[in-house]
Amino acid sequence: MSAPVQPALLVLEDGRTFRGEAYGAEGETFGEAVFNTGMTGYQETLTDPSYHRQVVVMTAPHIGNTGVNDEDPESKRIWVAGYVVREPARIPSNWRSRRSLDDELRAQGVVGISGIDTRALTRHLRERGAMRVGISTVETDPDRLLAKVKASAEMAGANLSEAVSTSETYVVAAQGEKRFTVAALDLGIKDMTPHRMAERGIEVHVLPATATIDDVLAVQPDGLFFSNGPGDPAATTGQVELLRQGLERDLPYFGICFGNQLFGRALGFGTYKLKYGHRGINQPVMDLTTRKVEVTAHNHGFAVDAPIGESTETPYGIATVSHVCLNDDVVEGLELRDADGRLKSFSVQYHPEAAAGPHDAAYLFDRFVTLLEETA
Repeated sequence: MSAPVQPALLVLEDGRTFRGEAYGAEGETFGEAVFNTGMTGYQETLTDPSYHRQVVVMTAPHIGNTGVNDEDPESKRIWVAGYVVREPARIPSNWRSRRSLDDELRAQGVVGISGIDTRALTRHLRERGAMRVGISTVETDPDRLLAKVKASAEMAGANLSEAVSTSETYVVAAQGEKRFTVAALDLGIKDMTPHRMAERGIEVHVLPATATIDDVLAVQPDGLFFSNGPGDPAATTGQVELLRQGLERDLPYFGICFGNQLFGRALGFGTYKLKYGHRGINQPVMDLTTRKVEVTAHNHGFAVDAPIGESTETPYGIATVSHVCLNDDVVEGLELRDADGRLKSFSVQYHPEAAAGPHDAAYLFDRFVTLLEETA
């Protein structure tokens, strides 16, 4: 006989309720409900620190087909607060698989729910926006769970990067001949990011989110990098000040995702919370400097409020929007140039390291190398 099915309950902040079956660990969890449109790459999604304190709803109906391996994680643990799927794989099948996704979620204490209408849930979030949510296998009363959801923390105003950052500096060695040294601030960095730089001859010193300008300069870097990460960029002030100190010293800068938002704030722009964000591996973005369109991997709930098609004078140079999302015109990249038009720093809102995702944006690492060459 098969084991009895453990029921689970999902309640959104506005009272919308879904009943399903436990998936992963039993217990109770809370976070911000967001949806991911990727049809593959669930292991990378789960281990992306940018998802800290978020409950991820997968829009692809079948999850777990390829199980879990030991090569694809993007950090040392699963970071999502909860996981929501329509139909989990009964039997994983892949030559690299070591265990099932269900077993991995259970081993890491991640509470999930399966067997619910994820299409209806996703449509609800698209219409109403990302909101707080609770999943429970121990509470059966929706009203009692709703009260706990409303008492849980909100994402707006949350400073989370230090919670997911490394506690100590570590070095990712350049592959082949070392060409440059980069100080990379870990705000929730994915393992593939320093790997992509190392492939291009960059020795990457990954620093904690609490690093100071003295810590950065001690590395004697040729450039400065800020990673992706979770939380509200408006609540992250120390790292913005560090970035401004780097720009004052004309350190070439490259930032991705959260690093783009902090770059925007360092340049004097505001940031704002998107209604439901961009999360998936199929987002179309135009590089305004080349007019080329790339399909990109996204994971962000906040964006930079900067004028598209205009130049802005800043204390560090002339700032412009370099990339835009073709779905909704959200700012997806920034550039900083000097008075002669020479590129000094740049950032993008998406994930050029592409883990998981398409490789259309890999050229941005080459652009960073070119910037380092020109300023060496």
